Amino acid sequence: MLGKIIYISNNIAHVQIPSNIKIPTSLMNMHVIFEDTNKKVLGEIDDISENLIKIRFLGEIVNNVFVGGVIRKPTMESNVRMINAQELKIIIGENSKETFMLGTSALYDNYPIMVNINDLFSNHMAIFGNSGSGKSCGVARLLQNVFTNPNFKPYKANIFIFDAYGEYHNAFTNFNTIDPNYQFKYYTTNKQDTNGQPLQIPLWLLDNDDFAILLSADDHSQLPIIERMIKLVRIFSSSDDMSLKYKNHLIAKAIMTILYTNQSASSKRNDVFAIFNSCSTPQFNPEAVVQGVGYTRKFRECFLINDQDNFSESVLLSEYVSSFIDENLDQYEEEKINYFTLEDLEKALNFTLISEGLLRNEKAYSSAIALKVRLHSILISEYSRYFAVPQFMTKDQFIASLISKNNRKVQIVNFNLEDVEDWFAKFVTKAYTKLLFNYVKGMSNRATIPFHIFLEEAHRYVQKDNDTFLIGYNIFDRVAKEGRKYGLILDLISQRPVELSDTVISQMANFLIFKITHPLDVEYIQKMLPNISMDIVEKQKSLQPGTCMAFGRAFKIPMIVKMQMPNPMPESSNCNILGTW
Repeated sequence: MLGKIIYISNNIAHVQIPSNIKIPTSLMNMHVIFEDTNKKVLGEIDDISENLIKIRFLGEIVNNVFVGGVIRKPTMESNVRMINAQELKIIIGENSKETFMLGTSALYDNYPIMVNINDLFSNHMAIFGNSGSGKSCGVARLLQNVFTNPNFKPYKANIFIFDAYGEYHNAFTNFNTIDPNYQFKYYTTNKQDTNGQPLQIPLWLLDNDDFAILLSADDHSQLPIIERMIKLVRIFSSSDDMSLKYKNHLIAKAIMTILYTNQSASSKRNDVFAIFNSCSTPQFNPEAVVQGVGYTRKFRECFLINDQDNFSESVLLSEYVSSFIDENLDQYEEEKINYFTLEDLEKALNFTLISEGLLRNEKAYSSAIALKVRLHSILISEYSRYFAVPQFMTKDQFIASLISKNNRKVQIVNFNLEDVEDWFAKFVTKAYTKLLFNYVKGMSNRATIPFHIFLEEAHRYVQKDNDTFLIGYNIFDRVAKEGRKYGLILDLISQRPVELSDTVISQMANFLIFKITHPLDVEYIQKMLPNISMDIVEKQKSLQPGTCMAFGRAFKIPMIVKMQMPNPMPESSNCNILGTW
């Protein structure tokens, strides 16, 4: 018995230490039981003085089950003793088919901490900590422990790791040595990295909102332009008779619009021929044959200019062009999703800007030209290679290709984003997240194929940005709020939680917090998480590297967890200055 309760205030019991007993300070943070005839209350030692112990109440043990929170405080006559081995198992967890070992207890002689797989992985999770605190090693060890668990083989797992620095490849490159049925797949943006496949982004699987993010749209006036561009590129990339009629209809309307402007004849001709650079057909191109009454002209010959600054064949030109206009086609929509490239997209955008007269509209010019410049800069940059997907795939086929390798199921897919700028890395993570969200949301049997998205350096992507203002939502906010019920789970890894989206953090159910000391981050975590106490905040400040505070839905009580070093290690260690110098 540790002593006698002398008074209870709020959630703290003050226990007097008997004069003949010396309580070691090593008992700090360890757990005790207040035992009455009809109940057991669990507490944690908060403070030890010369003759007094302060113990905070955590919950009750009822019928060998821990229940968080204390409704009935222990009586003053309660027996106060240290927790025993059986009670410790109730709190820390037991080895079973439903659990895996997260790490070991820093308090109880490396006692294994077992966590229920469902409780941890069916909810969003946040992993915070300073640089060098052990986050990357902790994540690698976490996943290694899941896949080396002898009681459970997660062959159908789908884990996507978006890796800001190319750290995790080394930790999982020999993944199949654990089990031949385990497969690891690696995509990279680093041209010098020969271990992986180049990152791939099929343009035709992106929607209007994705292109708004890719082109850094910042004004609502740009959204109709993007919508029109996507509609046109899907039609222009098709080759059936109906799409050909629609192309001719669009080109004819655009040419007629140009012909009836107040521009000079030479300016009109330049605009018409600019259309052919974006879109041409057998009926509309410079060499197309135009049939007159008893004679023919090539289309380009209809634009010869006479002394009155008019086209010499203006009547023939108007009759020929207007013959292709069919107002019934204005409602035509291409039903199929077709293969197209960045070049096709640029042509569709150019056609949109010319045919809609946006480049002659002073008010719309700046918004329109900004999209044109951004798209062209991507087309001529190194980033264009990520869109050079060689063949058409449906959404289902593309996702299936991500999680398969040599006709075998892949459990972990690693995306190395170290060789791209933040704006493009943000687009990649959002595009993949959106693609997966739409996929799982469209499944007839909800949450039957779960996906986990681990975002390393999540503060670079999951931000309070312009998306909600521009397109009405942020995909990470939406997944945080809705993804769990469809089986799309976010796992955020960050050293700067203060830069993350408030909405996303508020939906995190489990937390592994390694040492974090920046006062703004500490204050932010405390404000954003209603279930975090000052005690947890103070404890995490003094944690050793590789040790974290774990709390949330998967944990009975907040626990200090010592993570084992991963084997193999991720490439996240410090530079060896002494050895290098």
